[in-house]
Amino acid sequence: ASLEVFNDQFRGGNTAQIAKDGYRSLIGLLDSVKRSEPQTLIDFPSIPERAGAESVSFVEFATQDKEQKEMETLLRSLGFSKTGQHKARSIGVWQQGDIRIVLNSEKAGHAADTFQRRGTSVCDLGIRVKSANETADRARALGADFFAQPRVPGELEIPAVSGFAGSVMHFIDTSLEDVWSIEFDENETEGTNGAGLTSIDHIAQTMGYDEMLSWSLFFSTLFEMEKSPIVDVIDPDGLVRSQALSTKNGKFHITLNGAESLRTFAGSFLAKDHQSAVQHIAFSTQDIFATAEKLNELSFKSLPIPDNYYADLQARFDLEQDLVQKMKELNILYDRKDEGELFQLYSQPFSTGIFFEIVERKNAFIGFGAPNAPFRVAAQKRLMQIA
Repeated sequence: ASLEVFNDQFRGGNTAQIAKDGYRSLIGLLDSVKRSEPQTLIDFPSIPERAGAESVSFVEFATQDKEQKEMETLLRSLGFSKTGQHKARSIGVWQQGDIRIVLNSEKAGHAADTFQRRGTSVCDLGIRVKSANETADRARALGADFFAQPRVPGELEIPAVSGFAGSVMHFIDTSLEDVWSIEFDENETEGTNGAGLTSIDHIAQTMGYDEMLSWSLFFSTLFEMEKSPIVDVIDPDGLVRSQALSTKNGKFHITLNGAESLRTFAGSFLAKDHQSAVQHIAFSTQDIFATAEKLNELSFKSLPIPDNYYADLQARFDLEQDLVQKMKELNILYDRKDEGELFQLYSQPFSTGIFFEIVERKNAFIGFGAPNAPFRVAAQKRLMQIA
């Protein structure tokens, strides 16, 4: 696996990043060998084992002023309730099911810097792990830098590391789950009954194609994750390469989307500051039709899907006319593999191209609806007037 860093894609990248990738890969390889062949005489210090990421604890957005109000309106339309306000900072928590969205509108610090660079965007991910300290220690052993900001009285010390392009990742374990009651005052003034969203299905990160292997190496050496084959996602203006990494428990998925052209929808997202970032977050529901109906009541603006998609859908899968008509009315997309089925519903793009997705998986469907991508991307580009 370590020799992967010497392929043509890596050699064409930034030399400093190549060196970091080479170091990370070799440390990961030595650790794997030492664990699988303990009798081997390797002069290599022990490091914590790869973390079994359990799920996403929170997604934090940097946002301010008008965009913050627009983001809050969008969250309400998705059925989220504001459940907490930080006791000393301009940070609010919005929840639904097991999903936490954090809105950080601080005027200084990491979130403020992120907002100044690219507007409203994801500035931090919180990942639930068995041991937060051990996960952070492994990340550091693999070459990551610890991340820290000055704390105010009452704030917990939560282990975190810096990823690439200014990204930050915090690690949460059972000893730190009380952070929400310790650091935040409960908010009872804003709420809905929800829309049936239960958890985060996956997080999609957009980057230049030359960064994909670096990010894949970062996640696969830090966490116990399996990589799917790279697939081509068709944009009307070019290809986007996509690879999914998933934990064995199926509760943490991240898709890496590598854009080769700034004319693609993914590429236009990168054009703001040419740095990789989370572009969309997918939420799970157990009944997408009930969720879609509830979202309509909450004035949610779904991504309009053209009629020709549904004509093509019926030809491909021979679905019942009533089902297709219902999907058409609610802008729901569909895919099927063997016995598994996938239903998808998208928000309209926000800010520089961030968007939310809602998915229902039936019969253990594995995949992310790649055949639907050309229709989804074309609809998004029309709304954002991307040539």
